[in-house]
Amino acid sequence: MPLERKLVLSKAFVKSYQKFTGKNEALKTSISKALHKLEHNAYDPALRTHKLSGKLVSYLACSCGYDCRIIFTIEKDISNPDAENIILLDIGTHDDVY
Repeated sequence: MPLERKLVLSKAFVKSYQKFTGKNEALKTSISKALHKLEHNAYDPALRTHKLSGKLVSYLACSCGYDCRIIFTIEKDISNPDAENIILLDIGTHDDVY
């Protein structure tokens, strides 16, 4: 049975998302597609998911467009051993999030 994954949006992510996307519908669409892929396969080649280093060493990042990065972590769901939570932490340009 495949592992069940659920996206969990942190308050910081929601705030960054609103600030970053503004009224840009094309960007929102691009991010939505990336989040859908992330939920189904965090290591989809199109996302270019990679581990981070330095102060962000315990996190992962993926790409959701030319200059758009999502910082996240994957944790086991304590209430369901067959599930993982993908905790979305931040979103923005490369320089914003690193």
